[in-house]
Amino acid sequence: MAYRITDACDGCGACKKVCPVDAIHGEKKELHVIEDALCIECGACGRICPRRAVEDSFGIVSEMVKRSRWEEPVFNRKKCMSCVICIDACPAGCLSLSEAMARDPHGYPYLDKEKACIGCGFCASECPVGAITMEVLRSDS
Repeated sequence: MAYRITDACDGCGACKKVCPVDAIHGEKKELHVIEDALCIECGACGRICPRRAVEDSFGIVSEMVKRSRWEEPVFNRKKCMSCVICIDACPAGCLSLSEAMARDPHGYPYLDKEKACIGCGFCASECPVGAITMEVLRSDS
């Protein structure tokens, strides 16, 4: 079940800009709508909405979180097996695989496009070995 935008929406468009799958439609200053078939339930729309106009699939109103306080993936190279499942799971396309190094023939995933990360946690939930945790890394400055 998809997220839903309530009548509290003022049409600012913040949710539309952050949605990684273009599931949100609407004109400026008008009620926006989330297309159920496209919504991947990442929650970015609720975290960015200044009007608290987004409900999750359980009807719980999402709280706005400053973008600087969104969680980001942290990778544990000792656990990582370089399977790239996390990279494939990322709807924002913000993860990449590093080049192999002289002492280690494996590349490892890393947050390549920090500002593109929507903090959905799909990378962490899909990691088969628990090598990814989600943490707040940026400061409020």
